Amino acid sequence: MALISLKSLGVTMSAPLFSNLDLIIGAGDRLGIVAANGRGKTTLLRCLAGELDATSGDITRTRGLRVGHVEQSVPGAQLDRSFHQVVADALPPEQLGSELWRVDVVLDSLDVPEDMRDRPMRALSGGWQRLALIARVWVTNPDVLLLDEPTNHLDLAKIGQLETWLNALPREVPVIIASHDRAFLDATTNRTLFLRPEESPVFSLPYSRARQALDEVDASTARRFERDMKVAQQLRRQAAKLNNIGINSGSDLLTVKTKQLRERAERLEDAAVAAHRERSAGAIRLANRGTHAKVLITLDDPAVETPDGTLLFRTGKRHICQGDRIVLLGRNGVGKSRFIAMIRAAIAEPGSEESVKVTPSTVLGYSDQALSGIGADATPLAMVSRRFEIGEQRARSLLAGAGVAIEMQEKRIAALSGGQRSRLMLLVLRLLNPNFYLLDEPTNHLDIDGQEALEDELLKHQASCLLASHDRSFIRAIGNRFWLIEKRRLTEVDSPEGFFRSVAATER
Repeated sequence: MALISLKSLGVTMSAPLFSNLDLIIGAGDRLGIVAANGRGKTTLLRCLAGELDATSGDITRTRGLRVGHVEQSVPGAQLDRSFHQVVADALPPEQLGSELWRVDVVLDSLDVPEDMRDRPMRALSGGWQRLALIARVWVTNPDVLLLDEPTNHLDLAKIGQLETWLNALPREVPVIIASHDRAFLDATTNRTLFLRPEESPVFSLPYSRARQALDEVDASTARRFERDMKVAQQLRRQAAKLNNIGINSGSDLLTVKTKQLRERAERLEDAAVAAHRERSAGAIRLANRGTHAKVLITLDDPAVETPDGTLLFRTGKRHICQGDRIVLLGRNGVGKSRFIAMIRAAIAEPGSEESVKVTPSTVLGYSDQALSGIGADATPLAMVSRRFEIGEQRARSLLAGAGVAIEMQEKRIAALSGGQRSRLMLLVLRLLNPNFYLLDEPTNHLDIDGQEALEDELLKHQASCLLASHDRSFIRAIGNRFWLIEKRRLTEVDSPEGFFRSVAATER
């Protein structure tokens, strides 16, 4: 049964985000929406929720349909409310007295600890805030659930927990998910919509299989377009020859034939559909200056500790060699970020960490989760041109190529979108021309095209790196060594899959 029907739906801002979108959403649907940053995912969710009117087309909903929309951020008015209060506030006033128990049922289903429920929202991590927003919508018993980037700020344990929760929801409640997390989409969806300005294909497949099908469709479309244009070109050449012969001979028949050939060529050209080309959100390019050293960093069993001196783990004796792409695995709080900070300090100040020896030729490219390396108050133009002592014209060209448009180059960096700031940080890393990358959650805010571009660049340049990430697809694509932190020790494992399974098992 169709709960929501879209007919020829389109939204145009400065340019079309999507158009002529036909879609039916019914019971059992688990629909993933995929598009580049700023290309209409959130806009489509708002249209489905009835919060935004489309530019063209129609949306039909069944009478009395309750649509629950989980947005990306906590409203400012809710930040001083407790976790429990934020969820309870979603209930109608007349239900607060008799049905407050529903709040605890939902929080129990999401495994929210009792001591967490009374904490104010502003004191919670981004991951717990995200779960509060989901609980706040689910407690209203929606008939359709919309989720906008639900895995943002979640660690692997919470992502696994959310996957389990979503897969246990009643099948009659459709779930529509806008996300850049490829593994999450594979685990939670059975249909995939690729949102595009002209025609938006839908496949009854989860993301990875749908992506393969889409690539095949795009390749077939490209071949057909090339063939049609070649035939049209041949027809025009034939028409030109006949036209010359007709002029010289005065043949009316050849003149008619010439006209027919040209008309056939025009019809072919008008009907030919070019393969979709994604508008670039900004190129991602990295560099690797290389080094003759085989070993970049030697670890002589240093202790990784909290700021107050509490031991988190010891590394054992380890080497980071040229060409290593080491992924740190471990649950939140085991010390991954502290370890990365230790390595960074050892490179920045040789000798500052007695048990960490750094080869002198090591040049660091570092990016943390907060993208602190690009600040917030400076403008992109000022930051790039001054930091790297390049002229304004060169800086403007580099920024535009990285996805920071001319009109944004003299605004504060804080005004850029998350995707633009991520690409700006990656531009800075490229200009540093390092031979060792230290990356903490590098795919945060990047769309799928950006994630794949980053993967390609790291592999193409054979970049040496140590990274921490919650993005399972990225980990699988990049890592050639895996260091697992658990029970206060660092051990090397052959694959991340055992860790992924252990996290998922504890969240069931």
